[in-house]
Amino acid sequence: MQIDDTDARLLRLVQRDARLTAVQLSEKLNLSPSACHRRLQRLEASGVITGTVALLNSRAVGRPTIVFVEISLATQADDVLDAFEAAVARIPDVLECHLMTGSYDYLLKVVARDSEDFAQIHRRHLARLPGVAKLQSSFALKTVFATTALPV
Repeated sequence: MQIDDTDARLLRLVQRDARLTAVQLSEKLNLSPSACHRRLQRLEASGVITGTVALLNSRAVGRPTIVFVEISLATQADDVLDAFEAAVARIPDVLECHLMTGSYDYLLKVVARDSEDFAQIHRRHLARLPGVAKLQSSFALKTVFATTALPV
């Protein structure tokens, strides 16, 4: 799909605040509300906009600890990869799972209440994932910068 300058400006606005109404967006973009609404619908229908969410403060909901977990599998056979990916997707504490190149196979971003809570997540879930040969965890000391906004 072709994204023109107006689409890009619209996407930047909704990434910052998805609660903006079509009227508010139209004022910022110098478009009519109906034209703005049509653009939003087109961006959603084409899959450029895949959903709208509320971003939560991890500290406010009692999950301030962020842990990055590097996982190496015993093998990279398709059935092992599929089983691992299906199992890790069911762990609610895992925010992200990425198949990687390099010295490990997967990188997970996990949230926890504290180090003891992570130890339980590790024991109950991560250590039981199918095909795992090695796990290495690194605790984030401070989040210097984080965003969900993609550059458009």
